[in-house]
Amino acid sequence: MISTVVWGTGNVGRAAIRAVEAHPALELAAVLVHDPAKAGRDAAQLAGLDGQLGVAATDDIEAVLAEHPRAVVYAASGDIRPDEALADVTRAIRAGAVVVTPALYPLYDHRGAPPEFRDPVLAAVAEGGGSLFVSGVDPGWGNDVLPLLISGLGSTVDAIRCQEIFDYSTYDQEESVRDLIGMGHPMEYEPLMLAPSIPTMVWGGQLRLMARALGVDLDDIRETMDRRALDVTVSTRTMGTFEAGTQGAVRFEVQGIVEGEPRIVIEHVTRIHPSCAPDWPVPPDGGDGAHRVVIEGRPRIEVTVEASDEGENRSAGGNATAVGRLVNAIDWLVAAEPGLYDALDVPLRPAVGRLGRKQR
Repeated sequence: MISTVVWGTGNVGRAAIRAVEAHPALELAAVLVHDPAKAGRDAAQLAGLDGQLGVAATDDIEAVLAEHPRAVVYAASGDIRPDEALADVTRAIRAGAVVVTPALYPLYDHRGAPPEFRDPVLAAVAEGGGSLFVSGVDPGWGNDVLPLLISGLGSTVDAIRCQEIFDYSTYDQEESVRDLIGMGHPMEYEPLMLAPSIPTMVWGGQLRLMARALGVDLDDIRETMDRRALDVTVSTRTMGTFEAGTQGAVRFEVQGIVEGEPRIVIEHVTRIHPSCAPDWPVPPDGGDGAHRVVIEGRPRIEVTVEASDEGENRSAGGNATAVGRLVNAIDWLVAAEPGLYDALDVPLRPAVGRLGRKQR
């Protein structure tokens, strides 16, 4: 059994505990929390599982890493604390752990990552013998392994479009939704995530990964951006009220340009309420969220993935698929040489040993 630590118990961490507990090759060794109020609570309670797992959460990072766990699922956010997240991750790698995380956007495509992100990881790998794999859903499997797999079903491919279409009122992370993305702020507010070059920083690596797999060179990466205001004041279950006239929807594209044309495109359509920007794309079933891949070519292929978890919540479902991609890669990474890996290195494998397996 591979001793595995889950670091963080928010939206991603809850799913990570459940995924580690369900995996036949992994053993939950510890759960690290930042909030002292969570310390001492059983992991099952933090993850929404029945019964007890017999693992009490702790905020003692040094003690946990001193036990040299074989793997760490780093589930703490890196959105607004990238430097701290990088320091945490390299600390675990130096302790000899295989680390998987969605938190470090520049390292989704580590070959194109800035040296200030890549070099500390490589130094930690050399020092401690651990590994790192950064992935998720979008960025992640929704715009690397899935579109590449589907592209192989066509005779000709003119363009690849990856879409995330989501109602963010189901997303329980208010600081990111309001401040990073700008929902509920006046239209003159400039949210960090939508600032010029930031979408490229987050999703550009995905374009480079797909281009590399497809054997093409990107001439350029371009961005488009559109924002809409709410016509009426709306209330949400998880994040309160969003006033009329404030930002209620955003739509952007990060385009990989090949021979002057946008051939590989990642598009986001995000709303805080379905009444905003009704003319923009919506999930095929009219639900709260979906990830869609469209291959323009012959034949034209369209694949939509709708995941739900924690009471039919699409945001929780997306988080769970991101966690599944990472946690299910751990045993492969443990068997591989120490290093820095990306989505083209790490295979997406069947759920060996988990068909029909019950979870608490």
